[in-house]
Amino acid sequence: MESPIIELDGLTKNYGSVKAVDNLCLKIGRGEIFGLLGPNGAGKTTAILMILGLSEPAAGIARVCGVNASSDPIAVKRKVGYMPDSVGFYDDMTALENLMYIGRLNGIAEHEIESRARKTMEIVGLSEEMHKKTSACSRGMKQRLGFADVLIREPEVIILDEPTLGIDPSGVKEFLSLIRRLSRQQGLTVLLSSHHLHQVQQVCDRVGIFVDGRLLVEGDIGTLSRNLFGEESYVVQITIRDPLSAFEEHAEELRKLDGIRNIAVGENTVELSCREDVTPDIVRFFVQKGLNITGVHKKEFGLDEIYHRYFENNQKKHISHGKSTGLFQRFFFKRNNA
Repeated sequence: MESPIIELDGLTKNYGSVKAVDNLCLKIGRGEIFGLLGPNGAGKTTAILMILGLSEPAAGIARVCGVNASSDPIAVKRKVGYMPDSVGFYDDMTALENLMYIGRLNGIAEHEIESRARKTMEIVGLSEEMHKKTSACSRGMKQRLGFADVLIREPEVIILDEPTLGIDPSGVKEFLSLIRRLSRQQGLTVLLSSHHLHQVQQVCDRVGIFVDGRLLVEGDIGTLSRNLFGEESYVVQITIRDPLSAFEEHAEELRKLDGIRNIAVGENTVELSCREDVTPDIVRFFVQKGLNITGVHKKEFGLDEIYHRYFENNQKKHISHGKSTGLFQRFFFKRNNA
């Protein structure tokens, strides 16, 4: 990666005997949306505070746009827009007044503050609520206003810590689409910290799985899936009405289809493991052979499977080394008893 916008080299933070962040090394490129994925308490926010220069690392360096966050935090703040998981505003002021106030604090010229604030609120979908007192705004509206707070500064880098907290499902979809569109249109680099796997998968170019202060793995979802599940990272299950004997005479020919790695035959189903998604080719093959398909079920090993596999592998490693597994036990207890 040439000239990364965010570069973390051995970043470490201790709180007494506890390592909140343990030797974090990461590079994020210009215009990239990177998802830092991990459970609550994993150390994601601590890492973000060091990237912003708001917390001093015990070891290592965080560079943003080539600037050392520890030695020159003011320069970093000029380039970065940060949205925490909980955003606060003055309740007796309108949404527009709050945003204009933020603009003044960030040195925006008085003659352009209102026009820029109005434009920014239109971008985040708050044009009809700009004159509403923030005390009357919903949590979702306040999150959008928090994003407007970030955008009005026209940063090069945006860091979002659990940005969809409190937003309804339709609002989440719009919010994530907005992040992706702005990143593509303006070349913004985005670091998104979250524990919502589905949301991270929707919007991020690459993800990093962060647990117990350590980055277990990072990469795009396709690469991570192949690394974990090999060349059989897609599974297609075909249900047919015909006797399986009608299929078996075509099995060897189907095996030669590009992308297919393995075929398993069940009572009324044919399950095919593939190195890529070749579902249309498989369905076409069955139809051409005159086989009656009654169902097609496709499974791709997505971020949910990837996350839990790395999580479980890391848990086993902790147990084998006699380390504390309280965080893992609490997480799995909640997940399995939800």
